[in-house]
Amino acid sequence: MKAIISHDIDHITVSEHLLADLIVPKFIFRSKIELLSGKISIKEYLCRWAEIFNNKWQNVDELITYNKMMNIPSSLFMGVAKGTGLNYNNELAAVWAEQILNRNAKLHIHGIKFETIDGIIEEKQLFEKVFNHKALGMRMHYVKRNEQTLNHFSKAGYVFDSTVHAMENPYKVGDMWEFPFQIMDGWIIENRKKWQTRNLEQCKDATKKIIETAQSKEISYLGIDFHDRYFNKSFKTWLDWYMWLTEYLKSNKIECVDFLQAIQELETKHVEHKII
Repeated sequence: MKAIISHDIDHITVSEHLLADLIVPKFIFRSKIELLSGKISIKEYLCRWAEIFNNKWQNVDELITYNKMMNIPSSLFMGVAKGTGLNYNNELAAVWAEQILNRNAKLHIHGIKFETIDGIIEEKQLFEKVFNHKALGMRMHYVKRNEQTLNHFSKAGYVFDSTVHAMENPYKVGDMWEFPFQIMDGWIIENRKKWQTRNLEQCKDATKKIIETAQSKEISYLGIDFHDRYFNKSFKTWLDWYMWLTEYLKSNKIECVDFLQAIQELETKHVEHKII
């Protein structure tokens, strides 16, 4: 088994949300709950306020630097359309897209449109125009999809998608590879709530169980989604969990590859997976 670690960029600044939605007050309320329930420290709580005043809600550069140190390919999903909880300016996003590509990381689209083929194609073309970069891969924001979404992605010309959360091996949808993922940071640490409910040791145990299940089911590529937002001391459990997880993979000789490497391996080996 190999692992594919990828990262969704949901936010860049705090100010992008101030007039657009209720993300900031919800975040403040969430942080108070986590502090009062003992899930975060006062220091952690104060760091979150510092981020608000510094208008910084992304840790892209820091995460890429860490991944390089750990020999982990960085695959990042960035949006160009606006949706619930995703509202950054495309001009600012283009600056970060250039930074990502200059550091030899992979840049893919964090999608909003999923219901119609026309909307999906329009979003893909906008991504390529704004970032001057070919849109090869997709993950839907909030992993939204309907019964036709994957077929639409394939017809739109995507090489791969990783929106499906399932304990399954990669499979073809038309000419597109679907890479189901098994581990997402929020689902591990929040455990079906809107705030942190597990401590670090509980997160480790839950993660090990998923990896063991994947191994028992002979999953060829373990999919892991970690948001760059949480690679920061203001989310200490998230940060510690991600660093522990990457060390755990390394110590268990689970090699990390990116989606395009995995596709090349699958097609070279002529692996027959489920086709829909």
